Amino acid sequence: MNPFHPTGQHLLADLFGIAPDKLSDAGLIEALLRHSALSAGATILHSHFHSFGSGQGITGVLLLAESHISIHTWPENGFAAVDIFMCGASQPQQALELILTAFKAGSHTRQVVVRGSAEKGIC
Repeated sequence: MNPFHPTGQHLLADLFGIAPDKLSDAGLIEALLRHSALSAGATILHSHFHSFGSGQGITGVLLLAESHISIHTWPENGFAAVDIFMCGASQPQQALELILTAFKAGSHTRQVVVRGSAEKGIC
């Protein structure tokens, strides 16, 4: 039997207690996610961010050579859901720490899911 070798981490984070103005600016959020991806050693391929209107939430994604970072925000609740999946030598925990620092979340939860298998050439 071959041992399982994880090749990627999928971080799921819920961030609470964020100032609403930090959660409604698509340009600011895209810049933050780009900075966090590059700081984690990831390669950005494409991005798309959508604002639901003035003072409303943002949904966005960075497609990475190593996988993706996505975010969904609810300014009216001070809440953001962040999804970071990275493979290889990239450091998804580093990306999440930068996002947490920038948003100054009052609290957060995080889950780590190990993904992939080196033997099968995934990631």
